[in-house]
Amino acid sequence: MTLGTEQITTNADSGPIAVPRRVTIGETGFEVHPLALGASTFGWTLDAEASGDILDRFVALGGTLIDTADSYAAGRSETIIGEWLGSRGARDRVRIATRVGRHPDHTGLAPAALSRAVDASLERLGTDRIDLLCFHGDDPEVPLEESLGAVDALIASGKVLAVGASDLSPERLIEARVLAANGLPRFQALTTRYNLMERRAFEGATELVAHAQGLPVMPDFALADGFLGGAIRRRVDVRRDARGERQGRHLGRRGLRVLRALDEVAAAHGTVPAAIAIAWLLARPTVVAPVTGVSRPEQVDALLGAASLELHRSELVELDRASA
Repeated sequence: MTLGTEQITTNADSGPIAVPRRVTIGETGFEVHPLALGASTFGWTLDAEASGDILDRFVALGGTLIDTADSYAAGRSETIIGEWLGSRGARDRVRIATRVGRHPDHTGLAPAALSRAVDASLERLGTDRIDLLCFHGDDPEVPLEESLGAVDALIASGKVLAVGASDLSPERLIEARVLAANGLPRFQALTTRYNLMERRAFEGATELVAHAQGLPVMPDFALADGFLGGAIRRRVDVRRDARGERQGRHLGRRGLRVLRALDEVAAAHGTVPAAIAIAWLLARPTVVAPVTGVSRPEQVDALLGAASLELHRSELVELDRASA
């Protein structure tokens, strides 16, 4: 089962309504809708106007968590989000998660690079704080203690409210927990590529460590670069661009088997396959808020609604079997 809904009272005329139950990310105190809007396509395949329309729809329907990175479109994603925040006066309505470590001007996790990267992200985002700053991968050249020490200073200054990890190994996560026990900031979330088509890298040691640490997981690219939306069924459907190439890699016997299972479950619930793929993730014990992007505003509706879906055990078993 997924997180389901909760009843809230709006006014005396309409009475209580059902809304997706919000979740808390680790010990941050951030209460968010259990679906994060991924902004990896902002400034890449989507221009500022199209991105703004998606952000408008996301927030209008109750979305609260926006996930980006300083390396997405070389910072253009953050810039688009910042311009939207400023034009809508929406900063206090959303939480911003961004990743640093891969921007060409601020590469790696050395303290000086982290400090410069955060300042650059704050400028592009047009804000005075980053709610969740994630290390974008590992930096084996820099002791983790130094990187977390730099974040400690950024938290003390108010520029960063919490820290997370993106695609760190189980060994590094264990090391980070030891350092946190000695006073350094503790990772409050883990973002990692995980979806029905890409399971093996996460399920195993990483999932065990996350579960043991009580570390909330925010699966990235939750729809496998859009493949789980179901529009790609034949080779002729694949676009001739980088995103199409990634989608095309999932075409094959297993991919089509997963799409058929999603079709069946979606039909039973009166929704779309993408929403079922999100609901499957939300049923996983360590998952708190999957991260996914959309290409059109109207796609936001069903994905946000996925948090209210309750999948039957037999449906979860069938999806597990199809994607095994």
